[in-house]
Amino acid sequence: MPSPPGALPSLSPSAPSSSPSSPSSSSSSPSSGGLWDSVDGLHAWLDAHGAVDGREALLLRVLKLSEEVGEVAQAVIGATGQNPRKGTTHSWDDVGAELCDVALTALVALRSLTPDAGEVFTRHVAKVTARSLDGDAGAAGQERRAAPPSR
Repeated sequence: MPSPPGALPSLSPSAPSSSPSSPSSSSSSPSSGGLWDSVDGLHAWLDAHGAVDGREALLLRVLKLSEEVGEVAQAVIGATGQNPRKGTTHSWDDVGAELCDVALTALVALRSLTPDAGEVFTRHVAKVTARSLDGDAGAAGQERRAAPPSR
């Protein structure tokens, strides 16, 4: 049964989508070898078609993240119908698409910062995962919250 307009999507795992995906289509398009090939291609395309280059191009790609995050906010407001003048203007699928735009924009900005973006990202994910999923991480966070800072 579909959710009412403005309802939050379920946070529980969902059933697989009705359209099956082949292993090759789940992470790459027919013309690329995967996510990082796509990121490299977008980076090269932006370099070839950008109005500026060098440091300015990098700064603008980082600033583009703010624009994309704003589009996520706009989609959430539209999906929840929080603007009484406009009503429900977006779906939660729109929110998901905007979040994908944020992630892709961030990866292209990272690629603009370093040609080793895939390795940098993989190392960072490993560090965050180890720090977050460590059995003592939750308890340490609770201790920090329980004790007020000393002055």
